[in-house]
Amino acid sequence: MTHAHVIGLGKSGIAAARLLAKRGDTVALSDRGTGDRLEPLRRDLEAEGIAVHLGTSFAIEAFPETQQLIVSPGVPWDLPALEAARTQGVETLGEMELAWRALGDRPWVGVTGTNGKTTTTALTAAIFQRAGLKAPACGNIGYAACELAYEHAPDNRLDWAIAELSSYQIEASTTISPRIGLWTTFSPDHLSRHYTLENYYDIKASLLGRSQHPVLNGDDAELHARRDRWPQALWTSVGGKDALAGISPYAYIESGWVVVAGDRIVEAAALKMPGRHNLQNLLLSVAAARLAGIEAEAIAAAVAKFPGVAHRLERLGYWRGVCFINDSKATNYDAAEVGLTSVEAPAVLIAGGSIKEGDDRAWMTAIVERAAYVLLVGAASDAFAKRLDDIGYARYEKVETLEKAVPRAAERAIELEAKTVLLSPACASFDQFSSFEERGDRFRDLCRSIVGLTQP
Repeated sequence: MTHAHVIGLGKSGIAAARLLAKRGDTVALSDRGTGDRLEPLRRDLEAEGIAVHLGTSFAIEAFPETQQLIVSPGVPWDLPALEAARTQGVETLGEMELAWRALGDRPWVGVTGTNGKTTTTALTAAIFQRAGLKAPACGNIGYAACELAYEHAPDNRLDWAIAELSSYQIEASTTISPRIGLWTTFSPDHLSRHYTLENYYDIKASLLGRSQHPVLNGDDAELHARRDRWPQALWTSVGGKDALAGISPYAYIESGWVVVAGDRIVEAAALKMPGRHNLQNLLLSVAAARLAGIEAEAIAAAVAKFPGVAHRLERLGYWRGVCFINDSKATNYDAAEVGLTSVEAPAVLIAGGSIKEGDDRAWMTAIVERAAYVLLVGAASDAFAKRLDDIGYARYEKVETLEKAVPRAAERAIELEAKTVLLSPACASFDQFSSFEERGDRFRDLCRSIVGLTQP
């Protein structure tokens, strides 16, 4: 029996605590939060024999019996309390690593990348499931990984785990070795946590390096520039089989078809999601399916039925001919640039939130070329306003909140004959919301209640 301690009373922390208790460990869970919202969770977990300490930051001095420490993704891996625990010989691992230890006998598809992870994970899971496999999505989408392990191991049937893996999860999970590893894109993000671009790259590369079949997006400039580091990798390209200098892609688009290893699999137009980036997501998912031995018929059927994912270029509906789109998951400049260039222009753009480091130049260019007007919300408003002033773009205003932005966006869309109202923040959500999902849900509700949209 191990004395285990879990940090974080979120979805993944709760799942990890329950998995540890199921295997017979003595489990404690701590969280800095307090309040009425957490009390029902505390009562439920304590009824299951899990000790819960609210309003508590973990320190090994306070919990000296701890032999194994489980960290939720939001907890910095170099936190002094974790360093102190490791110094004293406490095994410290991420929630995803714990799930891998429970499910490592099953094949995994591991999906990482700066942008595109969620769509690729969801589409891959949909294809595998269409083929009759029990292959749920987990990680940052669907189940928490330990929740999947708790429900499906060891007694229940599970064919594959399709896991979306952030850099936070990878750095705390050093033995995860997927059967198939997919790398969607790479650009600066999370540098406040990872400090340098190369450190961020190396964390993601470690997952692909442990994958039996690494598959990388050859159209991504940063990944392509590092191609010599991947002599055994399989590559994808929207541009066709001759598009990549020095690389023969494994999956590509030719004459409107997705082709994998020379075989036509599915028409690219079958995917009902806009944007060149989604064709790359399609290629990665189809490549994974073929590596898993899934037949073309099942792949084509799944792609044709795939509805997309919430909060990523999610069409909410129309009002007076204007399409309202929720792209709340665009939490960095690259994702927001992709969002703006993927919708019908001109667009009224709603942007802002908790600002991140990164290169905003491509996003600014897209705003100049495609935005009829910009509404700025949240903590980034002043910084974004100054940046727009710097490039000579004057068609913006600061409106503070989504509650003010939605009706104003509708007004400006009609006045300026815009085709689209787009929430694509280029920011994290933590200034006003607990997550990008909460932000996107609020935007959806406001659009439907204030504007009154027809169905998409």
